[in-house]
Amino acid sequence: MALLCFLGTILVFLLSQRVYRRWRFVLLQPMLTSFLAVVIILLLTHIPYNTYMKGSQYLTDALQPATVAFAIPFYRNFALFRRHVKNILLSIASGSLIAIITSVELARWFDLGGTIAHSIAPRSVTTPIAMEISQNIGGVPVLTATFVLMTGIIGILVGPQLIRWLGIRSPIGQGTLMGMGAHGIGTARAFEESHEAGTIASLSMILAGCMTVVLMPLLSHVLLH
Repeated sequence: MALLCFLGTILVFLLSQRVYRRWRFVLLQPMLTSFLAVVIILLLTHIPYNTYMKGSQYLTDALQPATVAFAIPFYRNFALFRRHVKNILLSIASGSLIAIITSVELARWFDLGGTIAHSIAPRSVTTPIAMEISQNIGGVPVLTATFVLMTGIIGILVGPQLIRWLGIRSPIGQGTLMGMGAHGIGTARAFEESHEAGTIASLSMILAGCMTVVLMPLLSHVLLH
């Protein structure tokens, strides 16, 4: 059953990609449609979550090397980063700080409790880093992964529209916004726009993760206690 869940997840995602490439409609983003499809299938077949996770754990483990692989386009386009280093670093630093503060304040506003606040705090970085941070500050890593996924889905739905409304034509601005706002999913979406935007998005995602690792322990004592 675990193997079937593993292969089924891959098949659902590949089919979702084909549907998106065929119609290119914003609500048909593969991460959104495949997520909903898997949930519906599990509900209809009554497959326990623990059983599904045994099979999909291989995909979860693959997130770490996949995240590291985003450094490859950055290495190939280091000159592009060097030309815009100040703007990029300032944007990522301020974005990381705002993301942490707004996440915690959102949890407080809705009185979600300490555990959920700890789990939602690192939602704006890529899943492997977010789960590790969550565990270190007293959150629930699996819950954090859910918040990260929700953030990414909202990011790819809203991000491109926001870019058009604000008239952001620079691939540097587009990539920074998508990498910061929707991490891995946003980076994949940015590569659809241009290679430069995708490169900056991957860099933004990686640097945002590094900055959050540094900022979170410092801010957690102030915001989460």
